[in-house]
Amino acid sequence: MTIREVATTPFPDQKPGTSGLRKKVPVFQQTGYAENFIQSIFDSLEGFAGRTLVIGGDGRFHNRAVIQTAIRMAAANGFGTILVGRGGILSTPAASHVIRLHGAFGGIILSASHNPGGPTEDFGIKYNIANGGPAPERITDAIFARSRTIDRYRILDAADVDLDCDGETRVGDAIVWVIDPVADYTALMEELFDFAAIRALIGSGFRIAFDAMSAVTGPYATEILEQRLGAPKGTVRNGLPLPDFGGHHPDPNLVHARALYDEMMGPEAPDFGAASDGDGDRNLIIGKGIFVTPSDSLAMLAANAHLAPGYARGLAGIARSMPTSGAADRVAEALGIPLFETPTGWKFFGNLLDAGQATICGEESAGTGSNHVRETDGLWAVLLWLNILAARRQSVQTIATEHWARFGRNYYARHDYEGVDTIAADAVIASVRGRLADLPGATIDALRIEAADDFAYHDPVDGSQSHGQGIRILFEGGSRIVFRLSGTGTSGATIRVYIERFEPAGGDLGRATGDAIADLVAAAEAIADIAGHTGRTVPDVVT
Repeated sequence: MTIREVATTPFPDQKPGTSGLRKKVPVFQQTGYAENFIQSIFDSLEGFAGRTLVIGGDGRFHNRAVIQTAIRMAAANGFGTILVGRGGILSTPAASHVIRLHGAFGGIILSASHNPGGPTEDFGIKYNIANGGPAPERITDAIFARSRTIDRYRILDAADVDLDCDGETRVGDAIVWVIDPVADYTALMEELFDFAAIRALIGSGFRIAFDAMSAVTGPYATEILEQRLGAPKGTVRNGLPLPDFGGHHPDPNLVHARALYDEMMGPEAPDFGAASDGDGDRNLIIGKGIFVTPSDSLAMLAANAHLAPGYARGLAGIARSMPTSGAADRVAEALGIPLFETPTGWKFFGNLLDAGQATICGEESAGTGSNHVRETDGLWAVLLWLNILAARRQSVQTIATEHWARFGRNYYARHDYEGVDTIAADAVIASVRGRLADLPGATIDALRIEAADDFAYHDPVDGSQSHGQGIRILFEGGSRIVFRLSGTGTSGATIRVYIERFEPAGGDLGRATGDAIADLVAAAEAIADIAGHTGRTVPDVVT
């Protein structure tokens, strides 16, 4: 086997976002494109000679091809051991756990998360560090800088590894281990949750509907829910990971998981419905007759986490992203623990988790997790909900109603304007930023603005600063509107508007969300003039 130094030239568009580098598949299929980025990762790291690298992905189109390339490049660059999920499969939370469990130097995760898959759809490459979490900005900045000057990559001439057979293969001087992608993760879940109690709940006739969306969580959910916990066969729907996710968009929200939502709102609904996304880090929670927003789910999980064995000693703190509703804030206050408000992006939680300052973290974009790994974890959230339901023996509806009666309710929705012309999207944000000084004290209809700012974050662990993380419009009484641009897509820009009305305990807690926030929706348009800048009069997705 020969190590080759292949001459190359830079691509100008390899700047990683909050979740790595994401582009359309044909972009990654360009000669040298994936190789340049992978070599830029290795060139930005030190001290990995002879160490272990984890490689896996969500099974989307082009996953296997890039895994073979990454194996040959990792061997050529000096890694000693390479752990790969069988079939090229590792959910993002499972990859985080494998990195931590096996003391790996880091990992390459091939995914575009909740984005569509297929020959003309999305692909992504992300590097995770030794703690199992996404690379911090100092590393992603170094990767991008190297990608701008790269002139060669190193790759081994070697045959493809059989990804479908567990065991050891030697590639050059490196050992490649193809591992069961589910086993280590399942063992961790058994440590955290009371499987016996959940099994008893299911045995009592409690019905579950889990939609894996033809994505990576299917094998994990099938093993845990059906094999370990005794749920009937068929509880996991769309459980086989497919390269194009069956032609569906694997984002567990009320648009793309509409069939599950409609079923859960029907007269013959199961007791509990859930879904996860392309790479397994997001979750959707629906009870019989009730959708639980991700923000509320975070708060309710935190308030009840002590019912699960892994969290029986209590929580050190709760962290939420800035656009996530303030529902968790009042739980933290009641528990007497700190609440951290961070920028969007799970990597901002990593320092808090590593320092032991937070135990449970969550984002409004349906990502919830804890200190068990350093990524969001969709199936973990589902299992914690099931543990709580098994302990309390109440419905999701009752748990939510009792929670709001104690803490108040944050009526909440996110409006996404997708694929917006980048110049027009930037103009929306610039226009609102230009008005920040004049907004406090202004009144829109009966809504009085108390404060307005461009959110900045000071990391309490390492002292780093992050600015320009989203515009907050704060109203008297605890309601607010947030404007920000998303970095998770691969074309155009997505304007996200987060709308939140706080109703204190004792108030009107049973309204339809759309009715409760209608005046705030109108206020958001009056402030940002999205229609005037973009021509869009309604959002593409409301969650």
